[in-house]
Amino acid sequence: MPHLILSNASLAFGHVPLLDHAELQLDPGERVALIGRNGCGKSSLLRALAGQGALDDGTVWRQPGIRVGYVSQEPPFDPDISVFEAVVAGMGDVSRLLAEYHAVSHALAGAHGDQDALLEQMHRLQGELEARDAWSFEAQAERVIQRFMLDPDAVVGTLSGGQKKRLALAQALAVAPDLLLLDEPTNHLDIGAIEWLEDLLRSSGVSLIFITHDRRFLDRVATRIVELDRGHLASFPGRFAEYQGRKEQMLHDEAVQNARFDKFLAQEEVWIRKGVEARRTRNEGRVLRLEQLRRERVARRDRQGKVELMLDAGDKSGKLVAELLGVTKRFGDKTVVRDFSCRLQRGDKIGLIGPNGAGKTTLLRLILGELAPDEGTVRLGTKLQVAYFDQFRAQLDEEAALVDVISPGSDFVEIGNERKHVIGYLGDFLFAPERARSPVKSLSGGERNRLLLARLFARPANVLVLDEPTNDLDIETLELLEQLLQDYSGTLFLVSHDRAFLDNVVTQTIAAEGDGVWREYAGGYQDWADYQAKRRAELAAAASAAPAKREAPAKSDRPVKADAPRKLSYKETRELAELPDRIAALEAEQKEVAVRLEDPALYQSAPQEAHALSERMAQIDDELMALLERWAALES
Repeated sequence: MPHLILSNASLAFGHVPLLDHAELQLDPGERVALIGRNGCGKSSLLRALAGQGALDDGTVWRQPGIRVGYVSQEPPFDPDISVFEAVVAGMGDVSRLLAEYHAVSHALAGAHGDQDALLEQMHRLQGELEARDAWSFEAQAERVIQRFMLDPDAVVGTLSGGQKKRLALAQALAVAPDLLLLDEPTNHLDIGAIEWLEDLLRSSGVSLIFITHDRRFLDRVATRIVELDRGHLASFPGRFAEYQGRKEQMLHDEAVQNARFDKFLAQEEVWIRKGVEARRTRNEGRVLRLEQLRRERVARRDRQGKVELMLDAGDKSGKLVAELLGVTKRFGDKTVVRDFSCRLQRGDKIGLIGPNGAGKTTLLRLILGELAPDEGTVRLGTKLQVAYFDQFRAQLDEEAALVDVISPGSDFVEIGNERKHVIGYLGDFLFAPERARSPVKSLSGGERNRLLLARLFARPANVLVLDEPTNDLDIETLELLEQLLQDYSGTLFLVSHDRAFLDNVVTQTIAAEGDGVWREYAGGYQDWADYQAKRRAELAAAASAAPAKREAPAKSDRPVKADAPRKLSYKETRELAELPDRIAALEAEQKEVAVRLEDPALYQSAPQEAHALSERMAQIDDELMALLERWAALES
């Protein structure tokens, strides 16, 4: 039985229909990626599927008794409650009953009020909670909080953007949903968290509809792609590359068909203007057909054009952009950058990789001379013109009109040697002329990003600093931005968690290694990831070869130097001898669990077992890393 069916759905805001008699069916175990251009109605559709938004016409049918989890793009939370309270609050009536039960328990413990009445109320609440299986929900809430590495006692208002996204996912998963609806789940998550979420969704067996513009995430998670285009939903089984091929062919066929229609309509319009012949009775059918053709042409929704991106690199900077020698930066007891040295030159395209809170922004400010180091030196190049893209869009005034954001006090912008009217320039970024005087607060997330890019590119800059520019941008605009940055002759600093975007744009990477250590690597994200995998493999191979080194070396008559490593204790020697066998056993178990998780039938027949195997896989990864690090420490 399907988990969800959308039938004849229609929805419009203003005169443009977002959904035009759209149809969709989701079967158990499917993971559907919902894609489409910014502003086409994806988030509105997801809200309707979750039961949190209404359709103008049509129906949404959900399997009776199905549990639905929904995570919006910017989840609303009470900033004054704890993480645990926020997760439990997502359980609906269960959260209210649990709160009442705990309040009555505290009243009984403190001997407040009528004891008999309180006991009677507690028994009633216990019955209702047991009927809803609430105790298992509370335990599930504790498990998901631990899994998402959140502090249950932390106040929501103190959390970062990435932590709030984790909290929203934890809240949705705490009810053990059969159907999960996610709107841009990778926004504000670092690469490690995104890869962890990929593995979780692939192994959980939950049915899933998610909106994403992260092509790597889409390829790894989705079993089917559904595109919302001009009010209609089209389904494409398979991977993103296969979708691109089929979509290109569909657009080509549509263009050919429209050209034939327009040519035929033009011929009929010429005929009707001949006058006498067209008004003869025997041609009345032809006149009626022309009227029908006109109606069809008016009703046809042509595909919106592409964003037109232009970037002026301005005057060339000096060959040297920045040189750092032994730079260290601390904030209190925390060392964010430790003894880092690098030399960056004009034309370099540098990606910064690291978990949230690692200090990417601090390192950028040090490189650009905006922050003084505690130790070491920073030497800047000459003629630097720096432009910033802020992921939090703090540069945008909510009340300002779009034209004033782009070109305050002037009707024109100049890019290179070209002078353009601000209305036409906004049109290049797909803003209609009638919206040019609209305030910033009326824009969607993707439109705000497009506006910030338009403002950024309206000024010459030979150093670009882009902090998460890919959030909320549709895939087509992302690919155009990639091409623009590849051709950009200036210097680029890119902070992004979009792995495909990093691979397609940057030529070198600066990665956080932990404890304030940063290292340079050639290439993009995948080159860095391959290097890390190779290093782990070498550690594992060295651990496997450790038994050959167990024989004690011959004693030497030379005196031991004062700085020589200390001898291992008897217990440590035993531990070192046992480590290779323990690592081999874990690796064997890891392979067995991976084989089980790759079986699609497991998620249908035994979803609880699939869930348990997924948790065990995560435990094995942690245990293996800990054993490899311990082996390296003992060997050294």
